[in-house]
Amino acid sequence: MHRVLLLGAGKIGQAAAHFLSAAGGYDVLVADADERALARLESGDGLSTLHLDAANPQALRNAMAGRHAVLSALSFDMNRAVAEAALDSGSSYFDLTEDVETTKFVKAVAAKASDGQVFMPQCGLAPGFVSVAAYDLTRQFDKLDEVRLRVGALPQFPTNEMKYNLTWSTDGLINEYGNPCEAIHDGRAIATLPLEGLEHFSLDGIDYEAFNTSGGVGTLCETLDARVRNLDYKTIRYRGHRELFVFLMNELRLNARRAVLKDILENAVPATPQDVVLIFCTVSGWRDGRLVQLTDARKIYHGTCMGRDYSAIQMTTASALCAAVDLHFAGALPGRGFVRQEQVSLDTFLSNRFGKCYATPERVVPARAEMAL
Repeated sequence: MHRVLLLGAGKIGQAAAHFLSAAGGYDVLVADADERALARLESGDGLSTLHLDAANPQALRNAMAGRHAVLSALSFDMNRAVAEAALDSGSSYFDLTEDVETTKFVKAVAAKASDGQVFMPQCGLAPGFVSVAAYDLTRQFDKLDEVRLRVGALPQFPTNEMKYNLTWSTDGLINEYGNPCEAIHDGRAIATLPLEGLEHFSLDGIDYEAFNTSGGVGTLCETLDARVRNLDYKTIRYRGHRELFVFLMNELRLNARRAVLKDILENAVPATPQDVVLIFCTVSGWRDGRLVQLTDARKIYHGTCMGRDYSAIQMTTASALCAAVDLHFAGALPGRGFVRQEQVSLDTFLSNRFGKCYATPERVVPARAEMAL
């Protein structure tokens, strides 16, 4: 029985808790400072709850005692303290952070890990699965040219001017839209501006836009350094969304007043469980002397998983986190220290009982294409 502590009983935390407890083999303790969030969980075989303020270092360490792993579904700004507590407790560590600086901190902490203790941040959709899928494509080339990652979690039925509904962490959304972005351009690692690099495309008769956002590229810039000419990550939205956020964050300067922007969004933009996740990974390079492009495209809709209804962002994010933890306990990950998403092969991920969420035919429309350039 794998004993894990799951911090955060929000939408993603609840889904991850249910996935692990329903799958069997896990004793899941879910901790949160919000008793109302904990009350929404149905305690039972393999699942229990704990009222906990994760900002209390001693309480955090006490909760980790005897736990083989800690999974953080908290806001990114809590994860530094969680990683340090995990190191002291001997627990392996997994999180969903999109924050670049937090990941660098976790990597430094991981250098002190004991045998059998791993630190694997960015275990969600993007960063997360998108790195697994993209890196799988890169391994099919003799020499790389470009790597492009495009991901979006969108309302299936947009009705407001933003053409958007809140589908996950508001703090994470603002962080992605407001922080510098990592990329590789002409073989050099660079920082790009968020909300810039606008591009348009159509799929299934629907018009989309994509633009720079922070964190989604994960550790791929470091992994593919000196191996690729261009690499970038952009978030997919319906057309017109970016223009409104440029006005809010740049012209009204709400990027410098994020608490105000969060309050506005959470009191004006409703959440929705009816969403769709789009994933496009495109890699070009040389194979057998020819310049070739390969694409992995997936569309995942909200639906039922393990007997419960979930939004697409819940399923994709929580299942990726659970797959990482499951692979660790199965001995399929490195046995110590910092683990990158791209160290997991796509076949290994998709064959995992949780990773199959990305490969279920009724929810995913996969498309692999090869084109000579």
